[in-house]
Amino acid sequence: MMNAMVPHISILTLNVNGLNAPLKRYRTAEWIRTHQPTICCLQETHLTHKDSHKLKVKGWKKAFHANGHQKRAGVAILISDKTNFKATAVKRDKEGHYIMVKGLVQQENITILNIYAPNTGAPKFVKQLLMDLRNEIDSNKIIVGEGLQYSTDSTRQVIKTESQQRNNGLNYPLEQMDFTDIYSTFHPTTAGYPFYSTAHGTFSKIDHVIGHKTSLNKFKKIEISSTLSDHSGIKLKINFKGTRKTTQIHGN
Repeated sequence: MMNAMVPHISILTLNVNGLNAPLKRYRTAEWIRTHQPTICCLQETHLTHKDSHKLKVKGWKKAFHANGHQKRAGVAILISDKTNFKATAVKRDKEGHYIMVKGLVQQENITILNIYAPNTGAPKFVKQLLMDLRNEIDSNKIIVGEGLQYSTDSTRQVIKTESQQRNNGLNYPLEQMDFTDIYSTFHPTTAGYPFYSTAHGTFSKIDHVIGHKTSLNKFKKIEISSTLSDHSGIKLKINFKGTRKTTQIHGN
């Protein structure tokens, strides 16, 4: 059976904060089925390279993982069975901090970069990764994930968390490449806090969807979805009419 062309695709990103418990994997699978994303990017799965098979979601059989030898970090990209996706290249690190998948969906080129930056030195890590992948980055790329700690003028006035005070070194290369925070662009008067720290009792914005300013007209809608862990998901809808243009998506 051939997959039908749809007018848009959706990308859902979430830090799951560990998937070793069977109940947590079940709840994550149910959460994905409820939101029905075309592409789902998960961070901090805490799965080892031997355990990646444990993450199974009915309807999202195509799964790409980057995991280390210990139960920490870990990222995954799941592709909906309803989407005719063909992977052409995969890049990943050995610690489970990022995975990049290139392929074709609805006859369009697409690149997904899913990043989970380490807790210590996140801006430096992401900055170096962007430099290493600079030949892969163009105006059609979207960067999604946690640890990016990107702040705009509006969020700087509202959010004063420690994590955002560490991000100055990362903003500069992103701004140099004409990238912008998509949620802040669509909701300039709303702070949007996808992360809640139970230890400190504070909300902060460490999960982001960042895209190129020249591609903003492609983005249909972006919203913070329901909470599964201490993070809330972020869902982006992109107009995707089947024209053969390159669209690149990065997730953390």
